[in-house]
Amino acid sequence: MNLKRYLSVLSLTFIFLLVLAGCSGQSDDKDSKEAESNAEKNENGSEYPIVIKHAFGETVIEEKPERVVTISWANHDVALALGVVPVGFSAANYGVQDDSGMLPWTKEKLKELGVENPNIFQDTDGLDFEAIADAEPDVILAAYSGITQEEYDLLSQIAPVVAYPETPWVISWRDQILYNAKGMGMEEEGKQLIKDTENLIQEKAGEHPEIKGKKAAFASISAADLSKFYIYTTQDPRGEFLEELGMQYPESLIETFGDQDSFYIEMSAENADALNDLDIIVTYGDDNTLKALQNDPILGKVPAIQKGAVVVIGDNTPLAAAGNPNPLSIAYTIDEYLGLLSEAAKKLN
Repeated sequence: MNLKRYLSVLSLTFIFLLVLAGCSGQSDDKDSKEAESNAEKNENGSEYPIVIKHAFGETVIEEKPERVVTISWANHDVALALGVVPVGFSAANYGVQDDSGMLPWTKEKLKELGVENPNIFQDTDGLDFEAIADAEPDVILAAYSGITQEEYDLLSQIAPVVAYPETPWVISWRDQILYNAKGMGMEEEGKQLIKDTENLIQEKAGEHPEIKGKKAAFASISAADLSKFYIYTTQDPRGEFLEELGMQYPESLIETFGDQDSFYIEMSAENADALNDLDIIVTYGDDNTLKALQNDPILGKVPAIQKGAVVVIGDNTPLAAAGNPNPLSIAYTIDEYLGLLSEAAKKLN
């Protein structure tokens, strides 16, 4: 090979090697970026943007929220159960035994997370939009709430809002977790929290075989006015949770609910026979409630009431508030609740 041809081949070889090196570098750079992207996705537990459909349309979460605000009942407990401390949340207005604005399981979890002075909104007379805005949230969790379209629109001017699926105040504790967890970019962690809570319920309920299969319902009966009463449907968390514990609403009562998507139905005392298929009735009240029911000429004829198989949960107590369960309240009150149901079941014999 002459010198000119040799140099030509050598030059082409050198160029070819440079091209290969460049391609390899681009490939390595691409792989590196993909690895970084996957690492970010794995770290966040979600892929963005996240789209959440709800009663008012859909909410888009563009990136993982750093500052979380919750409003209404229980949504802050879901965040806390996932280790996220909201930068602001609504005060509990039922079941609180002091002036803290917090139920005991909320206080217990905040203490565990090292929080001494949480930012609590006093919104008994309506949402405090100014306080919510001042908290500078990246997302507002309201999966369990009764917000209106107008309130949703106002809140959406502050930050993306995660609202309830379809009906105000109608959402299971599982969906409370799923919706709120997804809104925080923690869907996988939310699913694990559901599994852990399910395991706890199964374990605790298994310790009380005497209630398994019993027909039960959650009601609101006031001794001050026995002319009417309210039954919470199985769409309501209170009714649903009784079924979680191994009990069941009787078919006759479910038929009475019909296709209503409300979380309760109102019934007059004249229709008290709708309660005849119940083994156990759960209601709010006080020490005089059962006696008042048994002395009533109409309600006193209901078999469960005659036998005293009535669980009376003290009105405005933590256990009463836990009737609308969430992961923290379930863990805190399940032993007490099961104990009361067990005592009622023993009166059937």
